[in-house]
Amino acid sequence: MSERFALSGARIFDGETWHDDAALVVAHGAIEAIVPAVSIPAGVKRVEAGGAFLAPGFIDLQVNGGGGVMLNDHPDLASIETICAAHVPFGTTALLPTLITDTPQITAAAIDAGRQAAVKNVPGFLGLHLEGPHLSLARKGAHDPELIRRMEDGDLKALVAAAGAMPVLLTTIAPESVSPEQVEALAKAGVIVSLGHSDASYATATAYAKAGATMATHLFNAMSPLGSREPGLAGAAIDTGTLFAGLIADGIHVDPATMAIALRAKRGPARIFLVTDAMATIGTLMSSFTLNGRTVYRRGGSLRLGDGTLAGADLDMISAVRFMHRTIGLELGEALRMASTCPAQAVGQSQRLGRLMKGMRANIVALSDDLDVASVWIDGVRSFRA
Repeated sequence: MSERFALSGARIFDGETWHDDAALVVAHGAIEAIVPAVSIPAGVKRVEAGGAFLAPGFIDLQVNGGGGVMLNDHPDLASIETICAAHVPFGTTALLPTLITDTPQITAAAIDAGRQAAVKNVPGFLGLHLEGPHLSLARKGAHDPELIRRMEDGDLKALVAAAGAMPVLLTTIAPESVSPEQVEALAKAGVIVSLGHSDASYATATAYAKAGATMATHLFNAMSPLGSREPGLAGAAIDTGTLFAGLIADGIHVDPATMAIALRAKRGPARIFLVTDAMATIGTLMSSFTLNGRTVYRRGGSLRLGDGTLAGADLDMISAVRFMHRTIGLELGEALRMASTCPAQAVGQSQRLGRLMKGMRANIVALSDDLDVASVWIDGVRSFRA
């Protein structure tokens, strides 16, 4: 656990408000206060922030890999540690290692690894995201169609049992493979249910939201589109106030104009938040890797199977923030909220993550004027310095 210190010499964005000429006081891994720079308590060590401003650490709810590792290839504690560490230099202080559709044995191993990571309190580990295998073949994307299947009683029981073993357990499901009653049981057990990889109609999607689904996975991708006479899952995600929605902001998965339209149209209180859908390439010079035995190629800023199908994203969180601010034109604070405050709310962690306020975990990113990551703190411990 960290000592008591005050970060000074930078503007502070607490997740809601900007503070000038202020210092951020951290004690025992948590935020103690934001105070005037001239009023740092006596005896508190002053630490120069080393950046132009401080913001809440980023939270990424969809991370398939990093540091040369895919969770699917090595569903163990060491891989989770590698993936979490690989994303820290890009400002991510909490993430969900994500398992793409795989066999029951690989899924069970990933859940066990998640339990171990929670017990060990791996820095940056927030829980697991199981993206599949209960999806729609019609919207499979890069998921192996041979491994997609309906949810059975054993699957439901395994998820319910795992829900209390880590802070967050998120699963992406399609109504085509999971019943409303199963969604209700998952939600009641504390599992976050996200709708995705589905050809569901607007009416079906909203019915599943009423059953307990609270998110939509990578908005506009691998889902029924917003059409003139059928709004589809994309329309439901935008129009349903209880559905949060992840967005891959790389300019490849979703056109910038479509992003801007969705942001203006999204009905609250649930919001659109940023995800990377990152793969093993993050933090490496890899030109390719394998997914379920198929080669994924890294070319031109995208990751694709041999047939051109997008397979995750070659994206990190600070790049997504820069894209929303510079290309979409969002006010910087709003872009930062999409990477921190909003995902924390989406998975019920806003009481401890996503803001720099008293009692919150001291997960902090220091950014330069050019929006480069200068330093990162996780639970008050400096975990990266450029």
